Amino acid sequence: MAGSSPGNGTRILGVLIAGVFMAALDAAIVGPALPAIRADFQVADRDVVWIYNVYILMYMIGTPLMAKLDSILGRRTVYIGDVLLFAAGSLIIAASPSFLGLLAGRAVQGLGAGGIFPVAIATVADSFPPERRGKALGMLGSVFGIAFIMGPVLGGFLLTFSWKLLFLINIPAGAAVIYYSQKLLPPQRGQRKPMDWAGLVVLSSMVVCLAISVNRLDTRNLAGSLLSPPVSILVIASMMLLPIFLLMERRANDPIIRTSMFETRQMGLAGALSLGAGLVQSGTIFVPTLAVIGLGLDQRSASLMTVPMVATMVAGSNLVGALLDRQGSRRVMMSGWLVLAMGMALISIHADSFWPFMISTTVCGIGFSGAVGPSISYVVLGSAPPAERASAQGAISLVASVGMMVGGALFGAIVASRGEGLAGYEAAYLSMSGIALLMVALTAGLKGRAEEKSTIQ
Repeated sequence: MAGSSPGNGTRILGVLIAGVFMAALDAAIVGPALPAIRADFQVADRDVVWIYNVYILMYMIGTPLMAKLDSILGRRTVYIGDVLLFAAGSLIIAASPSFLGLLAGRAVQGLGAGGIFPVAIATVADSFPPERRGKALGMLGSVFGIAFIMGPVLGGFLLTFSWKLLFLINIPAGAAVIYYSQKLLPPQRGQRKPMDWAGLVVLSSMVVCLAISVNRLDTRNLAGSLLSPPVSILVIASMMLLPIFLLMERRANDPIIRTSMFETRQMGLAGALSLGAGLVQSGTIFVPTLAVIGLGLDQRSASLMTVPMVATMVAGSNLVGALLDRQGSRRVMMSGWLVLAMGMALISIHADSFWPFMISTTVCGIGFSGAVGPSISYVVLGSAPPAERASAQGAISLVASVGMMVGGALFGAIVASRGEGLAGYEAAYLSMSGIALLMVALTAGLKGRAEEKSTIQ
């Protein structure tokens, strides 16, 4: 299929873009939907974060699972199955009479989404010759930026009628993607690899225990809440599972995370910065909720408050690519994290003033463009051996997902500990600023431009 005609390749790419766009758009409109879902089900801020966390957990499980099924059933079958799962999860969410039912739907969605993008990338590699592959992958990657800009706008419009429409639109969209996937996608199978089931189970259990324990903390009485039986048991469980997971991954034939690659300084810092990126990024999903509480906006208007941040982040990523080649990752990432810390602090200070709030989110977008995404990938590509670059990128993405899940739990805990009002959100965003400042300190350990340039292969 690598020699397929340009016309057929364009149609294949169109189907893949449609599926990825559907999943990316759903991720972009969850934030705008949170205030309406929270009000509809009367859910506390400490619990509403699980709309976000359940999805991330199942996404983490779905990615290696679908990679395994890809080698057994073939890419077309798995891609169609992923889209079907995503659409079914959307239907469960929209039809659910309870918050637990909604979480079940999010779990099904996350499982399907875990395979959509990786299978799409593998299909592009199979279906396009090397001279056209880079352009196709670039178009596929740009879908996320477009979706995250369009998501709040579309979400704001649909919220005029019902938050359930944000999920119901995935039903006809999914049906169309399935129809054309069956007609156009090649049925190739990926390379068979052993599945590290034990590692996946232990990692998932460890992250769930950690996230639940963090989510149950009272940040005004940390010592007391840490000693309470439910929290202390979960913390101990997560601490016990960590060395077990590390030992299992060292012995696995094809581990979920190849831990040896993090033994170098650069990769160790890349992992820590990726974890920090996930922690801080979790705060962005609550911007519309803060706009409702702090600015008194309606749900439709509040959904648009993420547009300046996302648009700035997408636009800034292009500039960051050029800066990385000229200045190196240390300067770019240090500047990005510093700006991001400033932006998060400004959100905390100006949570009840419209224009300062908008400026604050724009500052965050500038910071994100330099602190995450291309910058972390640049460090990984310059540090990991060529043969391990793909697995290193996968490991870094997994670490970021862990950070996002724990960060969401921490955010909800801080808000709940302060009465679930404006003061709670101000404290949570100030905490995100503190984490960003810690990341500034970590970037000082990265290689300088001259040393970094000499090691990039």
